Amino acid sequence: MEGFFNFLALHFFMTLPKKTAIPAAGEQMAAALVAADVCDSNAASLRRGDLRVLQPIFHIYGQCRAFSGPIVTLEVFEDNLLGGVLARLAEGEGRVLVIDGGGSMRCALVDGVSAELAQNMGWSGIVMNGCIRDVDEINACNIGVRALGSHPVRPSKKCIGEKHVPVYIAGALIHDGEWLYADRDGILVSKHELSL
Repeated sequence: MEGFFNFLALHFFMTLPKKTAIPAAGEQMAAALVAADVCDSNAASLRRGDLRVLQPIFHIYGQCRAFSGPIVTLEVFEDNLLGGVLARLAEGEGRVLVIDGGGSMRCALVDGVSAELAQNMGWSGIVMNGCIRDVDEINACNIGVRALGSHPVRPSKKCIGEKHVPVYIAGALIHDGEWLYADRDGILVSKHELSL
């Protein structure tokens, strides 16, 4: 009898698909693309640079472990510009905010209030080339956040920065309007929307 159950278990596991694109709790359906599978099936796009992989330097925050959407870029250095920018931008509509904070590790540019505002405005995620703070608040938000780390110091309030400009983050040049796909394996940037 034990052999029969071993056979059933083996048959069950052999018939499962290699990877499922079903998001776990806290993941968005739009982000159902699996980064590793996308890279495997788009080798030519990787070679051409139409699909880029960001260097694996980011920590994962927020409840959404996988997210995707069209990119809106912001360039700001050690400045508390984000809240005002979010208030002036249109609803997120599933877009991803990519912030080039110059890789600063001296202060945080995204806090719990900003993450909650982004969540409430419909943004699917934030990728921050810099630090965040209020980690517990951000982790309670239903949004995906990637950042270099956390830092307790708030930024200055000079309100200097630029929206919708090309940014160079984690080894890749990223343009406003491109598409970003993030999951536990990494972050991809594509010139065009990808499909399953």
